[in-house]
Amino acid sequence: MTDHEQKWDARLHIQTIGRDSSNADEYRFPYEPTPYCVLERLADSGILREDDVILDYGCGKGRVGFFLSDQIGAKTIGIEYDEQICRGAMENKKASESRSELVLARAEAYEVPADVTCCYFFNPFSVEILRKVMARIVASYYETPREMLLFFYYPSDEYISYLMTVDELEFYDEISCEDLFEGKDPRERIMAFVLPDYTI
Repeated sequence: MTDHEQKWDARLHIQTIGRDSSNADEYRFPYEPTPYCVLERLADSGILREDDVILDYGCGKGRVGFFLSDQIGAKTIGIEYDEQICRGAMENKKASESRSELVLARAEAYEVPADVTCCYFFNPFSVEILRKVMARIVASYYETPREMLLFFYYPSDEYISYLMTVDELEFYDEISCEDLFEGKDPRERIMAFVLPDYTI
């Protein structure tokens, strides 16, 4: 697994391996990148398209954005509240020459751009913050009606329970990742929800 991680980091000219909990607390969780094998499965699912604009919440050092931009050609935006970690993402952007955009901001205060069509989460923060983030996403959705897909990798029961209460959300798909790891952990999956475009 480590060789696979190093191979992709080298290919993308970035450094994203490792965990960082230096500024984590009960509301904002440690930086831990999504495994590349999971991102490969997401990219190969056929759900994401080149014309998508993907917003990665808690982007850390930018792995998701750099990978999906490289593999799909989509525009990506990474949002990160930790200044030190975001600095690492900026350095990665310089090295990779990626067109991924990076934003230093708190997720709950960030206004979702009108062109965002997808959002990605790998448990970056607590459900309390997720509620505020969802309010921002739903507000953007109503201001500029369009289909929006939300992807949740390794979702907690708390996340799922909350998401099921959001009236605007509909379950869209589930991408199993259990077979990629030992132990058959049922949380090894990407759950996708959709905010449908009713204007079509």
